[in-house]
Amino acid sequence: MPNDKPLFQLHAEIDTRVQAIRAERTDWLCGKGCDSCCRRLADIPRLTAAEWALLQRGLKQMTAARLEDINRKVAALASTDTRPVVCPLLDEATGACPVYAQRPVACRTYGFYVQRELGLYCSDIELQVTEGMLSDVVWGNHDAIDQQLSGLGDGRPLTEWWLDETNRKPRSPEA
Repeated sequence: MPNDKPLFQLHAEIDTRVQAIRAERTDWLCGKGCDSCCRRLADIPRLTAAEWALLQRGLKQMTAARLEDINRKVAALASTDTRPVVCPLLDEATGACPVYAQRPVACRTYGFYVQRELGLYCSDIELQVTEGMLSDVVWGNHDAIDQQLSGLGDGRPLTEWWLDETNRKPRSPEA
């Protein structure tokens, strides 16, 4: 079992920033019922080994039928370069994330953190920024989050983690 403490500390820091923004802006766009970012990802989400281990805990709570559906979506996603990407974990019928408590850092920070040179990404938030409606928001610094994540190891696309796990063969004891 990997050491979860560094990842959970990072989650706590992100949660603090998100709660502060939500407390200052009760009309904040990102919240339950909004799945726009999950349906329009710029690329396949990247996860560190610690994030993947946590995500697997959430996946273990799903039915076999739901996991098979996700498996089909991951396989299709891995074989295409089409963008934007719909998160293969998203329950498209309800717009809910079935692994919300175990979601990756990229999902936790979306809409609340920015990379100074790269913008905000969510067109709804960008429109409000352009119109001056969010000028009082103190955004989280995504570059700092990326730096902390790099301390947890290299990231890999969700599709690689998933396909490696589903195609894994038992190893011999000496391997």
